Amino acid sequence: MQNNFNNKNEFLKKIQLFSSLSDKEIEHLITKLIVKKFKKHETILYEEDTNEFMYIILFGKVKAVRMTEDGKEIILAVHQAGEFFGEMSLIDGKTTPASVIATEDSLVAIISKKDFYSILSAQNKVMISLLKIFCTRLRKSWDTIQLLNFNNASQRTKMLLLMLSDEYGKKSSEGITLNIKLTHQDIAEMTGMTRESVTRILDKWKNSGEITIQKNKFIRLNPAFLQKDLNIKL
Repeated sequence: MQNNFNNKNEFLKKIQLFSSLSDKEIEHLITKLIVKKFKKHETILYEEDTNEFMYIILFGKVKAVRMTEDGKEIILAVHQAGEFFGEMSLIDGKTTPASVIATEDSLVAIISKKDFYSILSAQNKVMISLLKIFCTRLRKSWDTIQLLNFNNASQRTKMLLLMLSDEYGKKSSEGITLNIKLTHQDIAEMTGMTRESVTRILDKWKNSGEITIQKNKFIRLNPAFLQKDLNIKL
């Protein structure tokens, strides 16, 4: 993991929430950040804790999870470099709705509630960006509810991959590559299924040429996968 937060200005400008800020405004934001390291499997936020910070992932990856009554872990979201979390509790004052755990060694910038509100008050552009991000996340939540209502395991898995393609997909003539590394266990926890079921479905699609598992572990959704049930143009 990279130990230093280099090229702070360029990095923050690439984050949707702060992309509209000027260089001077970015410089001011940097003075408000505290950078912390979290090891793989370390819990950053605990469900039902009172949160006083917003977290921006500089390097690494985390997952937001909730536990079911029978002790099963469900992944609600995966966040990687350039994304943020924890802002909901700062706005509504309620406890954290999910635990957030580092899935690999991560470097995270933290901004306090006071500084977060100061930025929102001073920068109308950040407020507008935040509202747009909330709308995107709300739509994603609706899609997740629809996904979990599917009884068919293949339908659940397919819808998840298509949802991820909206957020992490890179189109080419060969299909859509998901620029996010997910294990079979991750996919199982995001769909509420067993890892064995996910492995069986992915192996079937891989053998039929509908998906390709690349050397970097990214999944490419091939034309056969995209056009089998949906009219998706590349």
